[in-house]
Amino acid sequence: MSLLAIDIGNTRLKWALFAQALPGSQPLAQGAVFLEHIDSLAEGDWGALERLGAPQALIGSNVAGDAVRRRVEEQLELWDVPPRWVGPSASACGVTNGYDHPTRLGTDRWVALIGARALAAQRGWRGPVLVVMIGTAVTVDSLDSDGRFLGGLILPGHGIMLRALEGGTAGLRVPTGEVRDFPTNTSDALTSGGTFAIVGAIERMHRQLAGHCGQTPLLLMTGGAGWKVAPALAVPHELHDGLIFDGLLALAGRKES
Repeated sequence: MSLLAIDIGNTRLKWALFAQALPGSQPLAQGAVFLEHIDSLAEGDWGALERLGAPQALIGSNVAGDAVRRRVEEQLELWDVPPRWVGPSASACGVTNGYDHPTRLGTDRWVALIGARALAAQRGWRGPVLVVMIGTAVTVDSLDSDGRFLGGLILPGHGIMLRALEGGTAGLRVPTGEVRDFPTNTSDALTSGGTFAIVGAIERMHRQLAGHCGQTPLLLMTGGAGWKVAPALAVPHELHDGLIFDGLLALAGRKES
């Protein structure tokens, strides 16, 4: 059963067409557009999918609000298939939601946790997992060995950090620099500071999760800016661009309703 998976983030919509609802599958086609351009999907990227056949199921994650969702649904009228929009719940696909108010957990975080749990199970990993998403915002979430979401961190991404500094510091408007151990110009100082702030949060949670579970966690990182942070991490990690897609595939393929 072909499946179109949709990940609506704060800045971009990412989509991928799969031949089956199996986490870790390679997409038949995929793409991404900034939210201001989603009104052309039916005539553009999604219209071109007709050569592969119309998807038989649609599933999506949305953190951009109802107005954006409705705009996407207008584009999905290209196919006579109702979309399924997922949201956080008390448990799903082997993951137990430990948030104080489970339904208030961000949908993207919840789906990424499910994707991470599915990938870990596929490789036979039975230990804790640290799930990191790096985009407009950064989230660092902990799964214990039993699949229980213990909690996590939310912090600003690079762009938000830089805009906050520019808005609160007179004359601080410089190009993005490089990550350096000892920055000697303002551009490098800004880029290094933002990167090390994110890395520090990840490595601290990594230590806390290892101490809590008595085992070094598997660290899975996703998000459009993950590649910027990965070289500065001092702990083993893996980059998975499609972690939210893996979670959507797990949810689409589960036997329970």
